[in-house]
Amino acid sequence: MIAGNGTDDGIGAQAQLTRVVLRDYDYRGVGVAVGFRDRVELSFARQSFDTNRIGAALGLGRDYRFVQNVLGAKVRLAGDLVYGRMPAVAIGAQLKDGRNDAVVRALGARADRDVDVYVSASRLVLAHSLLVNGTLRLTRANQLGLLGFGGDKGGGRMLAFEGSAAWQLSRRLAIGGEYRMKPDRLGIAREDDWVDLFAAWAVNRHVTATIAYVDLGEIATRPRQRGVLVQLQAGF
Repeated sequence: MIAGNGTDDGIGAQAQLTRVVLRDYDYRGVGVAVGFRDRVELSFARQSFDTNRIGAALGLGRDYRFVQNVLGAKVRLAGDLVYGRMPAVAIGAQLKDGRNDAVVRALGARADRDVDVYVSASRLVLAHSLLVNGTLRLTRANQLGLLGFGGDKGGGRMLAFEGSAAWQLSRRLAIGGEYRMKPDRLGIAREDDWVDLFAAWAVNRHVTATIAYVDLGEIATRPRQRGVLVQLQAGF
């Protein structure tokens, strides 16, 4: 879906703040996106992954942060979210630029900058108040790219599946879940697929608040990274 509340004749915008608190780590993310005529989207996000006390055990120093900037572009190719036989289909690319080249290479990564490409299909089944999405992503990113790209277990990209479903319980409340496949390219830090269960509350037409239980598996040698995600999103 294209960001913002813009129509075929207008421009929309969206901004988000995200915080994830895990067993051993913390994540913070901010992002903005602009949608043009419900067809083209341009976006920017900054991601920060705090190692907390585990940073010292890894030899990086307590509270060492992995930081990454993400530039995105997306085009809705065909179909419609609600009407017709074909779902809304989009293609996109994300340029991921890390700020930790020496560290991620020491971990075994082959680069700290790379591009993900993806194709996504979304459909809103009105009769059941159900929104479903499926995405195929070509990537070699380690933990979204925060730990670099590629590694000693392989430098090539993999085709990863991402899926989500949301059930609207009322005009304001939706619940659902997401699943994301992940590459596993670093021998020093095994990587697991991600899952979450969420509830999203539409405060009004422009603001949505989300809380989720997340299970991110093993991250940077530390297993069972589970916790809570909170996000505030505004769209115009």
